[in-house]
Amino acid sequence: MCGLAGALWRDRRTGDLTSIGQAMAAQIRYRGPDDVGVWHDAEAGILLAHVRLAIVDLSPAGHQPMVSPCGRYLLVFNGEIYNHLALRSEMGRETDWRGHSDTETLLAGFARWGVMATLERAAGMFAFALWDRETGSLTLGRDRLGEKPLYYGWHRGAFLFASELKAFDAWPGFDPELNRDALAVYLRHNAVPAPYSIWQGIAKLPPGTMAVLDAVAAAAGAEPTVTRYWSLSDTIAQAKANPLDLPDSAATDALEKVLTQALQGQMLADVPLGAFLSGGIDSSTVVALMQTLSERPVKTFTIGFDVEGYNEAEHAKAVAQHLGTDHTELYVQAKDALAVIPRLPTLYDEPFADSSQIPTFLVSQLARSHVTVALSGDGGDELFSGYTRHLQGDKLNHMLGRIPRGLQSMVAGSVGALSPALFESLYAACRPLLPASLQVSHPSEKLAKLKALLDSGGGDGLYRSLVTHWPDPSAVVKGATEPPTWLTGLGTLPEGLCFTERMMVLDTLSYLPDDILTKVDRAAMGVSLETRVPMLDHRVLALAWRLPMAQKVRDGKGKWLLREVLHRHVPRALIERPKMGFGIPVGAWLAGPLREWAEALLAADRLEREGVFHPAPIRALWEAHLAGRGNGHYLLWDILMFQAWQEHRQRVRT
Repeated sequence: MCGLAGALWRDRRTGDLTSIGQAMAAQIRYRGPDDVGVWHDAEAGILLAHVRLAIVDLSPAGHQPMVSPCGRYLLVFNGEIYNHLALRSEMGRETDWRGHSDTETLLAGFARWGVMATLERAAGMFAFALWDRETGSLTLGRDRLGEKPLYYGWHRGAFLFASELKAFDAWPGFDPELNRDALAVYLRHNAVPAPYSIWQGIAKLPPGTMAVLDAVAAAAGAEPTVTRYWSLSDTIAQAKANPLDLPDSAATDALEKVLTQALQGQMLADVPLGAFLSGGIDSSTVVALMQTLSERPVKTFTIGFDVEGYNEAEHAKAVAQHLGTDHTELYVQAKDALAVIPRLPTLYDEPFADSSQIPTFLVSQLARSHVTVALSGDGGDELFSGYTRHLQGDKLNHMLGRIPRGLQSMVAGSVGALSPALFESLYAACRPLLPASLQVSHPSEKLAKLKALLDSGGGDGLYRSLVTHWPDPSAVVKGATEPPTWLTGLGTLPEGLCFTERMMVLDTLSYLPDDILTKVDRAAMGVSLETRVPMLDHRVLALAWRLPMAQKVRDGKGKWLLREVLHRHVPRALIERPKMGFGIPVGAWLAGPLREWAEALLAADRLEREGVFHPAPIRALWEAHLAGRGNGHYLLWDILMFQAWQEHRQRVRT
């Protein structure tokens, strides 16, 4: 695991290019504390910088930027190629290997087969920049599902690229402008989705793509040509065209086999390796299979909270004891979690508001004190229908399908005509007469959600409603218009999917890379920990989509087949319980220990002075939360994470 940065420029540059490269690398040094490398060619106008976290081949033979034996190519690479030994074998003995790193394997593949053919062969997580001296072209690439980040864009005559945005701050004259449209879509989804970034003119390379900037385009200041080398939609279409009709036991065998194959590659490391263990289905499955492949107890790590509804540590401990892992748990107090908040703007150098970023950082910090690599169970929900919204959404979609569209619109209009205050007072008067099933907290919010569902029209609109935070971000961000995303027509989805499958696809295309994988990458790399996600091996994904929904959702539960694999190793009694999120009690903290901090960031005069947000809807939500009239803490967290990030940026500029 590493970090990369660099630049390609049109005009002749003066100054110490080595120092500039070192400064860019220093901005992301925590991603690679073991080594720093800088290479440049002033005449060609190219600079490459790299920081290394040595995982495979700890010797100087793994140093980057790495030059191919033929001298034509230079590579900076972040990630791991899990099947690189198989690729070496395919290339044969005639290749003159200098070490045993996967970086060298990837570079040799690029030189022999070309970039596209090599990426199609590779199984791994990665982002890279490849310079071709012969053609004067730069190629950027990102792994299939977006585990590793890569930003790029033109700024004042220089084409910049890096693992994280903060590396650009070291480029002379970098003075970016806020992308208000990206901020609007951030408020809807609590993360800035690819291909956008929070800076105008800077983009994220989408997962499964490569971007090529040749000499002619670079000289003209043109945008790179982005090509997709792997498509989730095509993979699903191929899987659906070749479905597996296996008995349950045979399907369980097939899934266990491909997961084990993925783990065999992902457990290769020349440094200590372990795993996160929450005690849930996904992480427990990963750890259980790891233990079958390991001759010694697997090192596992869990964070516990002494807060009801937020503690999975006891479940994880029970699973660890059954499997015989070398388990480490750490119970943290509220003050420990609160102490992380000032670090968030530096860890996530775009606004990012998934509050589970805090426990993710804490468990990464715990694991890093024992290992350098940790495997996680992320991806199981997307591949095997594990999110609550998959089950609830399907029921809601069927319900809406039975209500005429005109009636839906009429009811939504009637609901919208009621002010929250009026409805709250009417509900309070009627509450003593209502059955227990209709006595709810925050009734006006429930009414607003009902209106959103009725307005959605069902289908993809319903899914968008279910994953939306701020329902009308453009009314909150001044001068903003929401750009298209996967949820609003940025790309096409495979044909012939049921509604639950469409939700799973959209989760994989957007929520997974933009939220989950971003959260884990920044939290873990912030403490120089490499994370690996075996569920996201593309061979696991291909198998999952060949299986019928009846082997994913059964008896009202998702991830049925994944559970069957796990139950071969862990008793059902240790696993079967309601799904628990990995988060913090944001609402209680905002009304308690974080109130002063939040109030300073949400002050009406400050919001007005900064000119980014319309203060009124934010202040109304904040005041309702403090009065106990609302439950909008996640929406407030979105605003607070931007405000904290913006405050940090002001300090960076000064």
